[in-house]
Amino acid sequence: MPMESYLSLAVYFIAMLGIGLFAYRQSTSDISGYILGGRQVSPQVTALSAGASDMSGWMLMGLPGAMYLTGFDAVYIAIGLVAGALANYLLVAPKLRVYTEVANDSLTVPEFFAKRFNTPNASLRIVSAVIIVLFFTLYTSAGLVAGGKLFESAFSVNYQLGLFITLGVVVSYTLLGGFLAVSLTDFVQGCIMFVALVLVPIVAFTEFDSVSQMTSAAYQSVPNFSESLETLTIVGLLSSLGWGLGYFGQPHIIVRFMAIRSVNAIGTARNIGMSWMLVTIIGALATGFVGIAYANQFGLAVDDPETIFIIFSQLLFHPLISGFLMAAILAAIMSTISSQLLVSASSLTEDIYRVMVNKKSPEKSLSEKQTVTIGRYGVAGVAVVALLLAMDASNTILSLVSNAWAGFGAAFGPLVLFCLYKKDLTAKAAMAGMISGAVTVLFWIYAPVLADGKTLSSVIYEIIPGFAVSTLTLYMVSRFSENSSKNVQATFAQATEELANQQS
Repeated sequence: MPMESYLSLAVYFIAMLGIGLFAYRQSTSDISGYILGGRQVSPQVTALSAGASDMSGWMLMGLPGAMYLTGFDAVYIAIGLVAGALANYLLVAPKLRVYTEVANDSLTVPEFFAKRFNTPNASLRIVSAVIIVLFFTLYTSAGLVAGGKLFESAFSVNYQLGLFITLGVVVSYTLLGGFLAVSLTDFVQGCIMFVALVLVPIVAFTEFDSVSQMTSAAYQSVPNFSESLETLTIVGLLSSLGWGLGYFGQPHIIVRFMAIRSVNAIGTARNIGMSWMLVTIIGALATGFVGIAYANQFGLAVDDPETIFIIFSQLLFHPLISGFLMAAILAAIMSTISSQLLVSASSLTEDIYRVMVNKKSPEKSLSEKQTVTIGRYGVAGVAVVALLLAMDASNTILSLVSNAWAGFGAAFGPLVLFCLYKKDLTAKAAMAGMISGAVTVLFWIYAPVLADGKTLSSVIYEIIPGFAVSTLTLYMVSRFSENSSKNVQATFAQATEELANQQS
């Protein structure tokens, strides 16, 4: 690859490390600053960091590839994601921001689950933390695989070396600056992704004489919209739209709502975030669609549809711009990895290590400085395990991501909603709902119960049954169990009143 491209990447890496150093000097003196940025994150940073950490390399590689392969069927996944993200901003963000602060300043999602029921050291907190660390270690590994393969395919760098480069930069700024560094780098990375997903499809389209020429070339390989509607099934539509259900339970996304500086700032964050998401998703779909047309019209060989963005970047742009576009893919990958590392480390520190220490020796409370140090060790530990899992280049990416998305969505999604909206929800119901959702997803993915040995996930996306089972379990168990503390409903009422006061 030309030297100009490497120069663009070097500037990007230096900028990320500079942000990490800045955040280290600004917000890591206490655990609240390290984990949630002191709950003072601006709506602009909240919006773009949530979007960037959500979409990852899937936005620049997975979605264009899906559009390239299946045509308009990929649009329904995009519709489900947009609807889910909007519902997350409307239903979860305001209540979660207030409730986590009212519930004795909960810093992590598992801590909120436990303090919601006035049981700060209960097994509910530890079990939910274990689920987060397990799924996010796999999720982080999938991101590292994407980074390694990007370096291998675009820069002719050894796959394992690509892993170390990707992880080295991410761990450096996450280790230094914590949540503020992750959010600020995500903001920059979100801006880069936005420009890239507008620029690439527009420049590729200019290679055609007209819209009709482009669409005619594309329809040589994929059906047009009306034809795709004729072959669409109800189960297929539900599986695509069901991706939106996952938003309610993604810890690396909803933690942004906990960190925003005020409830009143959420409206601004929502407007910015949804605008960013609409433009980038349309850009990703357009990249895939123009890619089909370009390949047919000009005889372009595309061995892997998920690399169409990379191919366009190298084929249509000056090397300096090409390097910037490669940085956009790295930005998407790194933004998600850093968020997952921090949330995993937060759960290890706050929800497992601190709880176990308090249970064993209640009088030996950890200082703020000790807790931040342990949090940094947690980041490094999860990173090392994820790196070991990613060393095999044959690892699949999309299956790991979709499975983890479904696992979090089913285990935590209904629980988050019930915690915020059902005042008589019980701790027993919370535990049962969380476990039943996770188990259902795992059964759907791995149990070969169909006649030909296939799993149920080949019939319908596992998040749908998992979400339904968890919801039903939460409702039924709550009806037949009682809260162990009278303070639970009082805290719920306090959070509701505080939300009303802040919104008035």
